[in-house]
Amino acid sequence: MDPFLALLNSLSACLSDSELRDLKFLCQDKIGKRKLESVQSFRELCNFLMEQQLISRHNVDLLKSMFKSIKREDLILRLEHFIEEEEASAPDEWPDMKERRLQKVVIEVICENVGRDWKKLMRKLDLSEVKIERIEVAKPRDLQEQLAQSLREWQKFKGKDAKVTDLIKALRDCNMNLVADIAEQKLSRLNTENM
Repeated sequence: MDPFLALLNSLSACLSDSELRDLKFLCQDKIGKRKLESVQSFRELCNFLMEQQLISRHNVDLLKSMFKSIKREDLILRLEHFIEEEEASAPDEWPDMKERRLQKVVIEVICENVGRDWKKLMRKLDLSEVKIERIEVAKPRDLQEQLAQSLREWQKFKGKDAKVTDLIKALRDCNMNLVADIAEQKLSRLNTENM
């Protein structure tokens, strides 16, 4: 049994009818009106969101923001616990903790400083056109979220082979030298502090 589907099923049992109506309302811009009218449970709502690739076992940001809107912090905690367990259970598929901390720093710099050219950067990182397009469609008016989501996709795609040096090299290859310099300065500071 898929643990993510089991989680969604258990979350469905925790939601009242009025909370389901609120969640459906929050999804109006993501799911067509006709489909939304047919939704009778949270499981069905999640099916549509998964079809649109708006949620997955590695991407629960939308669910977290929806639960926050209906003030269900308990469900957010369950989602976060699931993600932590997923990451802990697959140590061979992820970079080590030090590399992940460094990636987080560089990714923050990229999200703060790379604008409309984010797709060029993601192509240099070998993210597929299909994934880039899906991310763009899923977050049409939020450039920073498009970039953040595409970097998460890159991390999942590369797994333990995702390296900070690849991010810096891709920035330089795209002539985003200022962003690469800022990232390297932050990494240098971080390494100095940890010595």
